[in-house]
Amino acid sequence: MDIASSRTAESNEIDRPVPSAPSNRVWGSDAIAAMLRELDIPYIALNPGASYRGIHDSLVNYLGNTRPRMLLCLHEESAVALAHGYAKVTGRPMAAFVHSNVGLMHATMAIFNAWCDRAPVLVLGATGPMDSTRRRPWIEWIHTARDQGALIRNFTKWDDQPASIGSAQESILRAWIIANTAPQGPVYINFDLALQEDEVTQLPPMPAVVRHAPPVAPEPAGPLVRQAAELLAGARRPLILAGRGSRDPAAWQSRVALAEAIGARVVTDRKSGATFPTDHPSHVGGTAPIAEADVILSLDWVDLAGTLRTAHAGKPVTAKVIQVSVDQYVHNGWSMDYQGLPPIDAYLLAEPEAAVPALLAAVKGLRPNPPPLPEPGRRPGPPPLSALGETSIIQVPHIATALHAVLGDTPATMIRLPLSWADGLWEFRHPLDYLGTDGGGGIGSGPGMSVGAALALRDSGSSRLPVAVLGDGDFLMGVTALWTAVRNSVPLLVIVANNRSFFNDELHQERVALQRGRAPENRWIGQAIRDPDIDLATMARGQGCTGIGPIDDTRKLVSAMRDAVAAVRAGKVCVVDVRVAPGYSAAATAAIIQRASG
Repeated sequence: MDIASSRTAESNEIDRPVPSAPSNRVWGSDAIAAMLRELDIPYIALNPGASYRGIHDSLVNYLGNTRPRMLLCLHEESAVALAHGYAKVTGRPMAAFVHSNVGLMHATMAIFNAWCDRAPVLVLGATGPMDSTRRRPWIEWIHTARDQGALIRNFTKWDDQPASIGSAQESILRAWIIANTAPQGPVYINFDLALQEDEVTQLPPMPAVVRHAPPVAPEPAGPLVRQAAELLAGARRPLILAGRGSRDPAAWQSRVALAEAIGARVVTDRKSGATFPTDHPSHVGGTAPIAEADVILSLDWVDLAGTLRTAHAGKPVTAKVIQVSVDQYVHNGWSMDYQGLPPIDAYLLAEPEAAVPALLAAVKGLRPNPPPLPEPGRRPGPPPLSALGETSIIQVPHIATALHAVLGDTPATMIRLPLSWADGLWEFRHPLDYLGTDGGGGIGSGPGMSVGAALALRDSGSSRLPVAVLGDGDFLMGVTALWTAVRNSVPLLVIVANNRSFFNDELHQERVALQRGRAPENRWIGQAIRDPDIDLATMARGQGCTGIGPIDDTRKLVSAMRDAVAAVRAGKVCVVDVRVAPGYSAAATAAIIQRASG
């Protein structure tokens, strides 16, 4: 047994409950817990609360805390973020339990992230008792809401508050189907406390899960595929915008084959994770090729209208545009996450994974001989190792240099990267090489989502090293999520690019000041996380992690990364606090890379 497997078995022993005496008595919560097991939900991330004490008991004493197994979290936002990170690797939902209205209010940002990221998460909650005669004084009144789902209804795919045990089982099954149906997203079920705690004579019959499978993504209709294929086959300067995509290696290869079949250039977006090999000759950085294209294929690109408008400087788009997406099925009027309305000449209402093979086959029929691949552009990499000895000041590209020196060709999954991480610092050659951003554009989800992704990688038996490069603001808001990783023996490397500032907003304040003719030197006020500096490695050690740093000299970076990687390979959670020079945006770090590359 390897180290990771050994630590997994060890953690399972820690959480194994004492067996209860045999009994034929059952309660409503037992039926709810049994339905979760029937769906093979592996984990429930939770922060405990009295509103679901019945279900909590059933998970422990009826199911034995296995399948699903509880993962104790120190904040509800971390619990949902953990489930989100798990889904980003597996494409499948795990569950998160939140306590009553107060826990749901804590979890709202993480649920919004999952909604914007189109990630399937099964969020479970509780309230009541709705029967006011059964409420305990004070606490169960303020923790009861008439319509609790209204808090998050505008950014979930579906919510329910079942009124019987049979309807509770059906509700869980329906929620699971809806969460798994494209476009995927979070769902919410709210259980009445009395429903959980009432004893029942016998459990209702379990629905046949095999007969309630989520629908298979439909392939687009023939005439539309033909129309799109004709546009692509006849294009002289085709471009593919590779947006949201699954982690399926076969889908990855289909995208590559389609690009090669039409001689397309391909642009990717860091918001969506790795969807195309960045070192392929067809891949180009930036958006400059968009304005030159005569046919554009959007594969579920996030904000197609905004991207086209920016590339064309607000002028009309003359290229023919093909859209492949089912995203409009979840658009509503509360959140503007649907972005602008793009011009489209051929709309394939399908997931990219279903449409690309059909497009590829049709294009090959029209154009059997593929054009030559584009000449690969010069793509700078991170600064050379020698650069670490030429300056003592650490900049974000130096982190990539040190990681490359330690990892070499060892497979790694970059779970999260900061805004200052420029293109070219790390090549993505597999769909699990990079998982994308949080979806909702907030701060604080990074640690929780990193734990969930690392958990999924561990359970899959992957040899990949899970790496999250986080900003200090993101880390500080969610650091307690790492305790859950330590508690459950989930190996994870967290590198904090610590510029001691909410620096993205410094840039905004500088821009406003310059526009108004005011002093840009004041941009740091209300943004800097200094005086005193926070010792992030000490905070990590407080969660049980291995903490390294603060590292503030480039000459110490490689040895710090070597120690950190060794700790993670031994099954530990390691946090490296790297003090990076403030004042560098992604554009600035790109310039550093360019200079270092000669």
